[in-house]
Amino acid sequence: MSSGAVLVVEDETMILLDLETGLEEAGFEVVGVRSASAAMAAFDEAPDAFKALLSDIRLGPGPSGWEVARHVRQVKSTIPVVYVSGDSASQWGAEGVPNSIMITKPFFIPQIITAISTLMNEQLPTDTPTQPASD
Repeated sequence: MSSGAVLVVEDETMILLDLETGLEEAGFEVVGVRSASAAMAAFDEAPDAFKALLSDIRLGPGPSGWEVARHVRQVKSTIPVVYVSGDSASQWGAEGVPNSIMITKPFFIPQIITAISTLMNEQLPTDTPTQPASD
């Protein structure tokens, strides 16, 4: 995969471990944290070290996953964002950042990999020149 890590924010240890393992097995570099504050601190320390954000919504006391995504997008306006949640999906339209994906819990790791890969691929510049229309 290209340089840069996926910042994974999940307060439930077992889910975080599953996400880290699944993403690493798929070839992604991963930085996993258990709180919004830790996620924002890691991002602020080295924004260019991250190529995508995967965040739970409800992260215990403090900021939510919605807030983490808005914080990250202030610096990197096109960074891919994938949300996961067991109960906040209905708020995605109002709270989620544009061009993000919501995946409800329980989920399968391939869903996460596909969502991140899809958003990352949409970011890539196309090397194919446009062809003029023929008459």
